[in-house]
Amino acid sequence: MDMQSSLLDRLLAAGLLIDTGIDGLYGRSGTFEDVIARFEKLIDAHAPADARPEVIRFPPGMNRKHFEGSGYMKSFPQLAGTVHSFCGCELDHMNLLQCIAEGGDWTEGQKATDVVLTPAACYPLYPVVAKRGPLPAGGGLFDLQSYCFRHEPSKDPARMQLFRMREFVRMGTPDQVMEFREDWMERGQKLIAAVGLDVELDTANDPFFGRAGKMMGNSQREQKLKFELLIPVTSSANKTACLSFNYHQDHFGTTWGLTTADGETAHTACVGFGLERITLALFARHGLDTADWPADVRKALWG
Repeated sequence: MDMQSSLLDRLLAAGLLIDTGIDGLYGRSGTFEDVIARFEKLIDAHAPADARPEVIRFPPGMNRKHFEGSGYMKSFPQLAGTVHSFCGCELDHMNLLQCIAEGGDWTEGQKATDVVLTPAACYPLYPVVAKRGPLPAGGGLFDLQSYCFRHEPSKDPARMQLFRMREFVRMGTPDQVMEFREDWMERGQKLIAAVGLDVELDTANDPFFGRAGKMMGNSQREQKLKFELLIPVTSSANKTACLSFNYHQDHFGTTWGLTTADGETAHTACVGFGLERITLALFARHGLDTADWPADVRKALWG
């Protein structure tokens, strides 16, 4: 039995995760949710004391037009998820029921709605902020959390199809957003150390699709636009990215017409926390009974 299956089996047996019959789609127990809630409070405690981010919580679905405008399908079509629905008449409904009764594929009659599943917590933010007009003189800072979807079913419990991301997004001048990212790269390492996890900082790239995607990934690494904090979850040799620090340059600024107070195209950066992944790392490292976790870890999370 490999380490991934072993950890997943133990989590399911302990009732921390709940099997739904779909790889990467799990229920969470109250204990699992409590750890996530405690860790989110720890994130807040490690944020700059003078930071006053605008708190926004988007649903796990976003505007299809905004999704299309983001260019996500150009880079990650393999990960996207859409929302389809029945849009037929009574006869279509009768045919649908007959198809189900005969064991056919009833989804062929479904049509795409105006909602797609949110791929990253920050994606709904940019068009919303752009609609407001130019950013204030100091730029913008936002605190987000959302369920996100990636179509990559796996037995690895750290690679869920539906999971939560907590993000801080900075918008402004290149200097403002780079200072933000550098600051959080330091804060993130201290945050993870506070809960007794081993961590490694490394350059990374997003999983761009196809041959052109490999070139984009190489470019992203060469420019050091993306860093990740890697933490052992299912394997010590192949660690899991649990935090990411991303500099988008002016991509979203150009895409959505985001501008600074003086009319320049805004740059953006974000720090993202994979809440389920971090929680899984804690259970993998400290055991499945939170009462037995080290005293310093319990103090950091529960006070």
